[in-house]
Amino acid sequence: MVRLRLISVVKGLSAFLAGILVMAALTFTGGMKGMPHITWGEATSTETVAAALPVQASYNIPDVVSRVSPAVVTIRTTEQIDQKLDPFFNDPFFRQFYGRRYRAQEQPRVSQGLGSGFIISKDGYILTNEHVISGADEIEVTLSGGNESYPARKVSADYDLDLAVLKIDAGQDLPTVPLGNSNSARVGDWVIAIGNPYGLDHTVTVGVISAKGRPITIEDRQYENLLQTDASINPGNSGGPLLNLKGEVVGINTAINAEAQGIGFAIPSSTVQAVIKGLVK
Repeated sequence: MVRLRLISVVKGLSAFLAGILVMAALTFTGGMKGMPHITWGEATSTETVAAALPVQASYNIPDVVSRVSPAVVTIRTTEQIDQKLDPFFNDPFFRQFYGRRYRAQEQPRVSQGLGSGFIISKDGYILTNEHVISGADEIEVTLSGGNESYPARKVSADYDLDLAVLKIDAGQDLPTVPLGNSNSARVGDWVIAIGNPYGLDHTVTVGVISAKGRPITIEDRQYENLLQTDASINPGNSGGPLLNLKGEVVGINTAINAEAQGIGFAIPSSTVQAVIKGLVK
């Protein structure tokens, strides 16, 4: 009798253990109805987030720079300024004693400027800022690589918009960069600035569009609708292109905030598109 009871207990335990093993197998294989299928690392969740937040590929930047850089130029200007050489005329006694009998000698002085620009047509039309070439007696344009320089003539300029068009005759077709649509650019979009800050030829900086429609005043010039960017812009960058990741110009680098870091401004390409035909003509 005792032996029969022992056999029954053993059979019961065996059936119980077999049931546990079956349940475990169904759970891990996802075969049990209503039980979620779980994989290590939550791969499904990560893929969903990645699909919801597409990231613009940063590896496009070298491609854009390589394609656009040949169309970015260095602009150097020279201005002759006549100034009076009067080392004593600041002395009140000297002025009183000599009066009008003293004539200061005129001493010519040369003022040099530096900026950037980019080629918009194969026959040598170049877009830049008006303040880059303002007052210049001579304008020289150097192409990418620094081996070829050409004298440039001013075709036209607009003081209020701070835009100017230059023309060089290179005797060959030149690389160009297309104008994009700044109206479709969004705050947070990646942008690339190429220029010649402090004479450092074809320097590339990267950032995002920080804001749109910024009004600022610099000296007596009022800008109404600028793009703000945190891509580094320094003296010498003026007139250079601000590019999207398609390699299109969405802005013309124009100004910096000297009292802050990461705040630069560019004239939107939509402003250029509206007047470029008139400037070229």
